[in-house]
Amino acid sequence: MIRRLLCAKTYKRLLILSEYLKGEQFAKAVRQHWAIENNCHWQLDVLFNEDDSRVRERTLANNLSWLRRVAVSLLKHHPSKDSIKGKQQRASWNHHFLAQVLCFH
Repeated sequence: MIRRLLCAKTYKRLLILSEYLKGEQFAKAVRQHWAIENNCHWQLDVLFNEDDSRVRERTLANNLSWLRRVAVSLLKHHPSKDSIKGKQQRASWNHHFLAQVLCFH
């Protein structure tokens, strides 16, 4: 359980683990989890301005979020040495490169 004091209010977070961890191990596991979450969110926000999305209908928002994550995954796995942003721009300019990204080549 993690407690945090914010504005004189106490919040609790309950975490479920598959095994018992000592304090340092637990802290490391939590930091690793949030590092992955923050990195993924940062990429989606930088590449697609996800935080600025004005979509309010839940199903559409979920579908767009899924498409963004798939797009980032496809761009990451393309063997080109460009950055993900560079690959995104290149795919928007070049139909042959887009086909390569979509075909996993």
